[in-house]
Parts: sequence; C-alpha cells; structure tokens
Amino acid sequence: MKNILIIGSTGQIGSELTMKLRGIYGGANVVAGYIPGAEPKGELLESGPSAIVDITNEQQIAETVSRYKVDTIYNLAALLSAVAEAKPQLAWKIGMGGLFNVLEVAREMHCAVFTPSSIGVFGNNTPKDKTPQDTIRNPRTMYGVTKVSGELLSDYYNIRFGVDTRSVRFPGLISYVTPPGGGTTDYAVDIYYSAVRGETFKCPIAAGTFMDMMYMPDGLRAAIEIMEADASKFVHRNSFNIASMSFDPEIIYNSIKKYLPDFKMEYAVDPLRQSIAESWPNSLDDTCAREEWGWKPEYDLDSMTRDMLAKLKERLVDAKK
Repeated sequence: MKNILIIGSTGQIGSELTMKLRGIYGGANVVAGYIPGAEPKGELLESGPSAIVDITNEQQIAETVSRYKVDTIYNLAALLSAVAEAKPQLAWKIGMGGLFNVLEVAREMHCAVFTPSSIGVFGNNTPKDKTPQDTIRNPRTMYGVTKVSGELLSDYYNIRFGVDTRSVRFPGLISYVTPPGGGTTDYAVDIYYSAVRGETFKCPIAAGTFMDMMYMPDGLRAAIEIMEADASKFVHRNSFNIASMSFDPEIIYNSIKKYLPDFKMEYAVDPLRQSIAESWPNSLDDTCAREEWGWKPEYDLDSMTRDMLAKLKERLVDAKK
C-alpha cells in the first residue's frame, strides 16, 4: 500500500487527483498538501489528512514525508502558462526551486516522484503534427522553460541518484470539476460553461489554431498508471507524450452545437494566449507511452462533450439550489 503526498492538492489537477487516489489507496494514505490561503474544503478536507506544504520550504516537505511515512510524491505545484508570463520570477521559484526541494527530499527519504510536464516544452522549431517523443524542445515561455528544465533535472536525479522520477506531458486538460486557472488551453473549458449557461462564448484563440487536449478522467488515469507501471520496461521517464484528441475552436464549437443548436461563439483573440498557442504542437505522437506502459485514452471529443454538458448542467442546477 502506498503512502502518497500531493503537493498542490487544491489546484487544477490536484483536487481531482487527490480524491481519485484516495478512492484507490484509502483516504488515510493520501495527504493533501496545501499552502495557506488555498486550504482544502468539503470532501477534500473531510476524506483524508491534510498538511501545510509550501514547495519552496524543503524542511516542511521533509517533515510531512517523515510524519506520514510518504513513499510517493505528486508534485503539482506550478503557475500555468499565461500566469507564468505575468510572473516569470515566481514561476521559476515554484517550478524549478520547488522541484529541486522535492527531489532532494526524495533522494534522502527514498520517495518516488511524479512531476507533470506539458506540451509547453515544445516551441516554434518543433514538428507541429504528430510531434515525436524525442525532438527539439525550445520553448519561448517561462512555463515551457521550467517544464523542459524540470524534465532534465528529474532525469538527472534518476540517473545520478536513483530517484524513481516519472512524468507525462499533459495536453490541455478539460474538467467539469475545477474551474479554469489561467492556462492557454482553458478556452476549451470556458466554452462548455458558456454553452450550458446560454451565453455567447468569446473565444480568445483564433480559428484554425489546433492544440492537443484531453478529458480530465484520462489525465488522472495517466498520472496514476505511470506511477504503477513496471519501470523495467521504460526507455523514457521524463517525460512521456500522451495524447487523446486535437481540435481548433471551430471543431469544439460544432461538437457542442450538435447538442445545443442555439449556442453562439464570437472571437476576441488574446494576443498573449494566441502567441503561446501558436508555439505549441497541433498534435502529439504518444507511441512510446503506449508501448512502454500501456497508455490508452478512453474519451474522444464527442464522448467528452456529451459528458461535460451533462455534468455541468447538474452542477449548475445544484449551485442554484
């Protein structure tokens, strides 16, 4: 039985991943790490232990690992892409300084570490379509720079010190549970909220801009399955391409219109997010993840749209009660 610490448990991925892991390993065995001002609430607070864990404080991480006999750390602390451009110094402090702290604790206390990477590691010189696992990584955003550096540092700690580091490159993650948090791909979450509320959606990304996307249930499975995989079959570690679907704003708009024919969308392109989106791949080749640890998505665009619309309608109705 694993004992797991989630650093960043109240963030975009963390809240859902914490609950998913508690369902598998038991509530008492998954610690929700948080920073003051972002405390766990409701089911997240009540279903298992929580602890203040500031990723910039190595001693705090070590004390929590020792107290709860943690053997696996999910390091989810990061600023998302558009926010990181506004606060590059803080993005580096959290993304790289924080990762260094986690890896040092893992080295000393024999923990496995999962640190998510992103399609943001790729840049303008990367092949755009079916981007290979091993290719040029030359991002022009601070978010991407920290993710590339994180991949390299995680590999270094595995090769040099034997720390069991593992990672996936997440595409845009679409969820009905956690609201958008400042990512370039978040338009693909916002659009469903607008549709269910009967609002006209103002799209910040231009038509024809393709990006890789994934429904959150598949993303959570990937984060769990890679940590449960047999590492003897790994050729890669940090980080695996994983893929599910690729679309532009028109395609997702038309997917929603099949179920909500009166839905309307207009374009109000955000230059910053558009420039970031244009530097990222249109689609990823995830052959290595499929071959080395059996990765396979369960959702395509249509099945995701049906589920998102149904779940959001339920949530918005409940919110009005």
